[in-house]
Amino acid sequence: MIDRPNGFSRQELADLLNSRAGQYNRPAFIEKDPISIPHRFSRRQDVEIMGFWAAVLAWGQRPVILNKADELIRLMDGAPYDFVRNHQESDLRRFLAFRHRTFNATDALYFLHFFHGYFRNHESLEDAFLPESGDLTAAPDVQPALEAFHDRFCCDPFFPERTRKHIATPARNSSCKRLNMFLRWMVRHDDRGVDFGLWTRIRPSQLIMPIDVHVGRVARKLGLLTRPQTDWKAAVELTETLRQFDPADPVRYDFALFGLGVEGEM
Repeated sequence: MIDRPNGFSRQELADLLNSRAGQYNRPAFIEKDPISIPHRFSRRQDVEIMGFWAAVLAWGQRPVILNKADELIRLMDGAPYDFVRNHQESDLRRFLAFRHRTFNATDALYFLHFFHGYFRNHESLEDAFLPESGDLTAAPDVQPALEAFHDRFCCDPFFPERTRKHIATPARNSSCKRLNMFLRWMVRHDDRGVDFGLWTRIRPSQLIMPIDVHVGRVARKLGLLTRPQTDWKAAVELTETLRQFDPADPVRYDFALFGLGVEGEM
């Protein structure tokens, strides 16, 4: 149990985390964040497709991330679900110039290939994150979901090996920051207007904190994390610590740690 980390009492730390989580878990937070991209849509499948794509592209400067997501939406004629279901081969040529850091046209074309095949047989992307049994009830966290998705996404005969680096998995001890962020968007449900809460077969209590070097730095300064590496083990350790404050929804503190880092309070 936490006891006066870096001078904070446990109650002081709880008050700080709860205060900052409330401050940033609100619609004003959305405008310049990648989650603003899926918020442009109302159709469930559009939200899932652009939420997933925005999360995967979410590294680098946020204005650039938003611009690249805008570009993808334009390339899909403003209707991602309709496009991935019904596009013609000639429509794919427009993606040949797409680039974002190390994500290139080969990756974009495979994403479209995966979505095209997947949504012909499934109503929701949630199914892709479920193990073969379709049941995550006994799992303490989303590790089996992330591993199942990675294996499902990468098993296609047309899968380009270079695309693997964009789909993280705990099996490689990756922090899986972007996929954990996407799962937060899809799974968490409250009345704050940020996360969507579309999925029901993964519980908020099973989510793992999206951790990168910035969140990790804040967490270590607060005494919430001891592991020096920013990897899957660190993400699990941080989440287990945050469960002391909210066992049912530990990942809501993503808003707090993000906010403390952005505002420079730490």
